[in-house]
Amino acid sequence: MSVLVVGMSHRSAPIDVLERASLDTDAAVKLAHRALETASVTEAAVISTCNRVEVYVEADRFHNALEDVSHLLAEHAGLGREDLVSHAYVHYDDSAVAHLFSVAAGMDSMILGESQILGQVRQALHTGQAESTVGSALNALFQQALRIGKRGHAETGIDRLAPSTVTAGLDAVGDVVLEADTRFLVAGAGTMASLAVRTLVERGVEPRRIMVANRTFQRAYELVATFGVSAVRWEALDVELAAADVVISCTGAAGSVFETERVAAALARGGRRSEQMVFVDLALPRDVAPGVGELDGVTVIDLVTLAARSENAELAGDVDQVRAIVADEVRSFLAAKAQSRVTPTVKALRSMATEVVEAETARLLGRLDGLGPEQVEQVRIALKRVADKLIHAPTVRVQQLVDGPAGLTYADALSDLFALDPATVDAVTQVKGGKG
Repeated sequence: MSVLVVGMSHRSAPIDVLERASLDTDAAVKLAHRALETASVTEAAVISTCNRVEVYVEADRFHNALEDVSHLLAEHAGLGREDLVSHAYVHYDDSAVAHLFSVAAGMDSMILGESQILGQVRQALHTGQAESTVGSALNALFQQALRIGKRGHAETGIDRLAPSTVTAGLDAVGDVVLEADTRFLVAGAGTMASLAVRTLVERGVEPRRIMVANRTFQRAYELVATFGVSAVRWEALDVELAAADVVISCTGAAGSVFETERVAAALARGGRRSEQMVFVDLALPRDVAPGVGELDGVTVIDLVTLAARSENAELAGDVDQVRAIVADEVRSFLAAKAQSRVTPTVKALRSMATEVVEAETARLLGRLDGLGPEQVEQVRIALKRVADKLIHAPTVRVQQLVDGPAGLTYADALSDLFALDPATVDAVTQVKGGKG
């Protein structure tokens, strides 16, 4: 059994393709269950964020699992096979482990080093556990990935690059965030919206200048109780839009929330501090229609903008430290995984040896009459020593093979396992060949 991941991210696909492939929680759960319905998949977990969609499965047959999972992902995104192949990536076994660890550490994020991905990986694990799509294999893998992500942020200064996509978006807005009379409108009340409100407050924005609008008013009101901001009903969105200087949108809607005509009407209505309006669109699919950025006095900062900014960001030495942590953890995890595969074999070998000793001891003692208790015990000890010596080298060497060179053939492994002389192996092979 091995881990397979099929996915798309900002590194492999344009934003419009990621929009089509994006999954809300219900869709992610459905996709995981559908993966489990295939013959080759035994566990499944789905990570879906604003810049990636990845399906992780534990599979016993690589090609069958790859075909099944790719088909499901393509079907969901409405992509043909060729389109999926051109935009997706595949990692298997060791490579899949390394990929997830890098993702959790923020090394594969649009904003390098962002910490929000940790919560998204954790959510994927918790959802898989609650839905019983995650078993022992993926549970161990994801738990280790979360520990690595925490370790990277604890042991390095990687947070200096960008703790999250939200902070990167606000950084792109500039000093307007700190101006005393700037008015903010946050559209949405989910995890991203909550993080946006928290970040604004932590940066010194007065809660009274932050308005939250959400289709479910109760969820928006929860942010009022937590941060002291104001909440408005979704029906009043246009009124608040006309008064907002900065709009942070992360609704999770299936289509555009802020159409060009809607924003143009808000601009005409007036009531803002300045003639400029800035949209920070953190949603996927995008909340802000493409034409909005072409309106006079409007600036749109979206995931495409943030990706371009991150490419020009100066990388800190902390990045190398995090990558070293990831590489070290990958080696440790794979070694432990290989060890766990060997352990049952070693136990089975020792158990077999014990059974043989007991059987032969009973057979021998049944033929030898008149032995005293001490002599019987000596016989038992002698046979046990013989068995222990015979299996000592194989059990030690099978452990060594776990960390040994890759690519050993079956014959090489067998010779190494039993410490056989090459000449003896050749001689036996020739004799067997002559008789066959």
